[in-house]
Amino acid sequence: MANQPVKKQGKAQQGAEGKLKADKTSAPTPRLDNELSASPKLRLVANGSRTVNGLRCVRDATMVVTDDDERDFVLITEESRSTGYAQVESVSEAAEVDVALDRVKERGQLSSFATGIRTNVFVRLRSAKVEIEPTLAKILSEAQQDGKNVFRREDVVTAELSLDDVSRVLACPEVAGVEASERVTFHQPLRGQLRTGESNADLAARANGQRQRARAGWPEHRRRRKPKVLVGIIDVGGFDFAHRDFWRSESTRRTRFSSIWDQQGVFRDPPEGFSYGSEIRKEHMLQAVEDAQRVGLRATEIEPQSLMMVESHATHVASIAGGLSGVCPHAELVGVSIHLPTEDEDRRRSFYDSTRIADAVEYLLKVRERRAQELDVALADLPLAINISLGTNGHAHDGSSGVNRWLDHVLSEPGLSVTVAAGNAGQQGPTEPGDLGYMVGRIHTGGRIQAEGLTRDLQWVVPGDGQGDFSENELEIWYEAQDLFSVRIRTPDGTWLPEVGPGQFIENKMINGSMFVSVYSDRFAVSNGANRIAIFLSPFFSATRPTGVAAGTWTVRLKGLEVRDGRYHGWIERDDPRPLGRAGRRELWALPSFFSAGTNVDESSVSSLACGHNVIAVANLDEERSKISITSSQGPTRDGRQKPEVCAAGTDILAASGFDADKQWVAMSGTSMASPLVCGLTAQMLSEQPDLTAPQVQGILRRCAEPLPGSDFQWRNDAGFGPLAFDRIRAEVLALNRMEDLFPRTGPPGSQPLGQHTGEG
Repeated sequence: MANQPVKKQGKAQQGAEGKLKADKTSAPTPRLDNELSASPKLRLVANGSRTVNGLRCVRDATMVVTDDDERDFVLITEESRSTGYAQVESVSEAAEVDVALDRVKERGQLSSFATGIRTNVFVRLRSAKVEIEPTLAKILSEAQQDGKNVFRREDVVTAELSLDDVSRVLACPEVAGVEASERVTFHQPLRGQLRTGESNADLAARANGQRQRARAGWPEHRRRRKPKVLVGIIDVGGFDFAHRDFWRSESTRRTRFSSIWDQQGVFRDPPEGFSYGSEIRKEHMLQAVEDAQRVGLRATEIEPQSLMMVESHATHVASIAGGLSGVCPHAELVGVSIHLPTEDEDRRRSFYDSTRIADAVEYLLKVRERRAQELDVALADLPLAINISLGTNGHAHDGSSGVNRWLDHVLSEPGLSVTVAAGNAGQQGPTEPGDLGYMVGRIHTGGRIQAEGLTRDLQWVVPGDGQGDFSENELEIWYEAQDLFSVRIRTPDGTWLPEVGPGQFIENKMINGSMFVSVYSDRFAVSNGANRIAIFLSPFFSATRPTGVAAGTWTVRLKGLEVRDGRYHGWIERDDPRPLGRAGRRELWALPSFFSAGTNVDESSVSSLACGHNVIAVANLDEERSKISITSSQGPTRDGRQKPEVCAAGTDILAASGFDADKQWVAMSGTSMASPLVCGLTAQMLSEQPDLTAPQVQGILRRCAEPLPGSDFQWRNDAGFGPLAFDRIRAEVLALNRMEDLFPRTGPPGSQPLGQHTGEG
């Protein structure tokens, strides 16, 4: 079933722009009748107070504060940071009630959802063919009439809903479950060193040389009137569409970007079919370039985007895949800028989660359809190669998350490919004094509980600023359906929380009057049928002084209650380091938590976004040293599939810098740089053979991979099947539809019945 917006059921009353309808906020909030089908994150939010959830929006990419309830939520202002006090006006902190340590709840009904919060979710339907019944259709159409996006693809619906609407959706019989979207982060690249004295022209030539080998053997198409392929880039930081690397040729300033969707933009109207952001069309960009020459400004100042970062990640990635120095220099480019806000005020009102990636893919598909009509070519003759150098780290890492399923549904059609950066979570320890890169590397643990009654202790380190961590820390442990595990949590000061068995939970349990712990132990998750233990460590902001999650080593003790298989895997949600300001004399930091060296397992750290069945996951090859970068994430997936598939040059890669008139080129390192190189190659493949399917593209790349020195042809968890033999790829594409008849017919057509041949044997 193709993507389809849910049909509206009629005209609803419209309130002020961006506000919830009055009847929603004033009506009693319904309880959940089917809360077991909600993911643990949604259940955690359900029982958070208005204050807590308002604070949560600052750090949580999947939630926003609605404008009409803005006055009710706490924001740590610069003034409160300097004094060490956070102002709470509308909600008493006394409402946070402690519970006895020996009490563990059986799964029952949840509390009412807090109003004034909206969240992005994936709604899992019971089948791809199920009809949406009137109750669910009404809920979704109300969201659309509020200006929110709702889309369906097969058995998955993406929607932005108020929290009380989530509870109504869960009660619908055609709904199997509702899953919180995942936080999106971009794989922070490492800056490379440029050679002293190199001019922009020298750097452009060197950037072109880096990709020359990948382009070898592919025909030139630069001067064709009609493009043969689109390259879509979903990224962050803004696209410098006027950079010379995106010109049609060295002699013309006409950009090859056909459009850019700035998801947080306000300077242009949203794209058709979407309710947010700005779409910058080619005519806008061309006019800006013309005006810039006349008035002496940069074109991107005349046609701005919400984020235009110097050394923009998005610009660099687009340059590698489809710039004039890139792998596919004849491609027409389409950009989607996911907004990663930098200020707390923006974070509370901004989504930057996995549903935004699903929206971005849908936009690229719509642009493909539009461009095919404008160019008067068949849709099948205009393939699309997409690159996503972003990551998610939640869920089961087995391709079953909402965004994984969305991408796999998209890739069921020919003429499409998606490459995804494997991630930069490969580093396991410091390489030099002061190196903290391992904090984002120690995110995975795994092992086996051998028998009933045996335990495993996992050490989860929360560094914070030495005293506390002012971010929410998340850990998910997945284990096989045939087993039953319990879990206990030990705080850094030695306090043990009660044992939580399957089907039990601890929710917003206050510890020492200063922080909260939540534990959910679920069986048979809707997405994959596996068992899951979800643990959340949450800070506490009181009316007198903010208190973070206790710094130190938290112990997570798993115990086998019934063991038939015993295997388990756990992942910590990524939380990149970020300063929060000062509180009195203290500098507040949100630092990522990580596993101890003894608990961490150096595999299966590949981004969960890269775990889809038909996407291509790409590792970072340090080409000069002929080895995989220490930071590159590793496979396999939780269900044992071979991710990443291949590796590509991703270390010290020169490409367009973006939004800097003086310094036009920059070197960066990371899987973010390796992935667009492979995207450019898939664009070349689709340009040559537009009807290739995503599995065929994936298969050809595996076939054309070669082992690193000292390795054989076996898949490796860090390198995949190895770096690509570029000179073989086109030959494999051309040979794909050629078959040799070993018994050619000698008579006229039809003289020999099918399957009957003459010859020896």
